[in-house]
Amino acid sequence: MNGTWFSPEELRHDKPHEECGVVGIYNHPEAANLAYLSLYALQHRGQEGAGIVSFDGKGFHAVRDQGLVPDIFSQARLRRLKGAWAIGHNRYSTAGGGGLENVQPLVAKSGLGTLAMAHNGNLTNADLLREQLEDEGAIFQSTIDSEVIMHLVARSREATMARRMIDALCQVKGGFSIVFLTAQGLVAVRDPHGFRPLSLARLGDGWVVASETCAFDLIGAEFERDVQPGEMITIGPDGISSCMPFPLTPGAFCIFEYIYFARVDSAIGGHAVWSVRKNQGRQLALETAVDADIVIPVPDSGVATAMGYAEASGIPYEMGLIRNHYVGRTFIEPQSAIRHFGVKIKLNPVREVIAGKRVVVVDDSIVRGTTSRKIVELIRRAGAREVHMRIGSPPITSPCFYGIDTPTKGELIASSKSVAEIREYLGADSLGYLSEQGLLTASPKVGGGYCTACFSERYPVNVTFHKPKQGGLF
Repeated sequence: MNGTWFSPEELRHDKPHEECGVVGIYNHPEAANLAYLSLYALQHRGQEGAGIVSFDGKGFHAVRDQGLVPDIFSQARLRRLKGAWAIGHNRYSTAGGGGLENVQPLVAKSGLGTLAMAHNGNLTNADLLREQLEDEGAIFQSTIDSEVIMHLVARSREATMARRMIDALCQVKGGFSIVFLTAQGLVAVRDPHGFRPLSLARLGDGWVVASETCAFDLIGAEFERDVQPGEMITIGPDGISSCMPFPLTPGAFCIFEYIYFARVDSAIGGHAVWSVRKNQGRQLALETAVDADIVIPVPDSGVATAMGYAEASGIPYEMGLIRNHYVGRTFIEPQSAIRHFGVKIKLNPVREVIAGKRVVVVDDSIVRGTTSRKIVELIRRAGAREVHMRIGSPPITSPCFYGIDTPTKGELIASSKSVAEIREYLGADSLGYLSEQGLLTASPKVGGGYCTACFSERYPVNVTFHKPKQGGLF
């Protein structure tokens, strides 16, 4: 192997990334503070920017900025967010790029009053709708697909804000879990396929909605239930109500939430993510058995899967790699190249655990393969006799278009290389993936089934690539 090294920022992109996390708080005197804490719990879903919009019965108040949640929301800023209702958003850009103008929640005024929105997901027809709206005179303030929804709501001729939301969302395709805030209350809605998660909880006399249940744990809210695919929940002074305003559609929940995205202390569909990942690890051991001395995870995402693998295989579990959790995105890199610096700043092998051993190293996925290659060499340099890589998901062969940031097809190593060729590239003694059928067997049954398009190329919603018109000054 050559001495090429990758910065922490480059290596950060060798994993799939969720687009964002959303939260809504209704009827609590510290709504903004609770939204802040919820976004802190959901930080793993987006690290590029965050925002909170509150309503105090008289007006809306907003704080949005780039960066991590605790760096954005000082005490002074939180004091500006008055009111008992609030929504919040963590952003990781999959569509539209970075920039403060793209940080949510979005806020706009319409004929029926002010509307704020926090959106998790991607719209597959956003470019086409955007061009149509611009042809009709719409002016966009951001480059994100979420703003298309705001324009569609504003242009709707329905009599109520809720009906305008439904009218708008019936025109878009793709994945969305959305929290709206108006002067009448809170609205939570999930796309008919249910690509992205969204849950509901009670908090005293109030309500909370969030992308994951780990947010409820931090603020002491009691989980009530998941928002169902295609469901719209309205929360206001008259109470809470639910409707199913969209055509009945086959479910397609993103299975990567169980594999990687969701925090292991969250529950989705009534199933603990930690237990699901352990079960996937057990299935992986059944499918890819190998003689070895120890099983180690790639922390943190591989821990539960590795524990399941160890239990099913009977091979002792060890922590052979230690992760540094305090690496900032602006870490100053050395002027002279240090071999594999990017990986070593995040992961360090425990030589006493690894030296002289036949090692099974378990990770959740392989995207480009650059990080996995470096990890294999780190383990070898720590004295491992053999390195066997095991992956708790099938090979990723296709990009996602519903709210996950994945590279283009050409950048996905499994799209052009066989398992044998990937093993050779990684420098591992063996490589084993969990099969798609094994993944489905090890995962809980969900209504309507899963989206596995990144493994199978079976896309639940047709993806069309729209080429925008070329314009000029004259």
